[in-house]
Amino acid sequence: MVYLALTPEGLKEILDASKAGKDPVWRSADALSKADFEKLERGNVTRFTYSLANVDKATIEGALATIEEHHPGERVWIESTQMTSLQRRHRTWIASGQK
Repeated sequence: MVYLALTPEGLKEILDASKAGKDPVWRSADALSKADFEKLERGNVTRFTYSLANVDKATIEGALATIEEHHPGERVWIESTQMTSLQRRHRTWIASGQK
């Protein structure tokens, strides 16, 4: 499983999860500053050099293609930042199907 965090809150949530200690975590550039990323002592976290928050579908698809290059065939979980009225109280993650 590979995780794609789009926001600082989503990144914190997945890094706090016990399974995230070994699973790859990719994140948007603005989910953690470059300085804080360099201090992060986690070999499983990769930083995109650009923001993925509030971007169009093509940008997310490009990020997924990059992740696919590094983790072929792996399922990718993408943080959902568009909340429905039922989800507003709980952050959710949506799954991207395997290619």
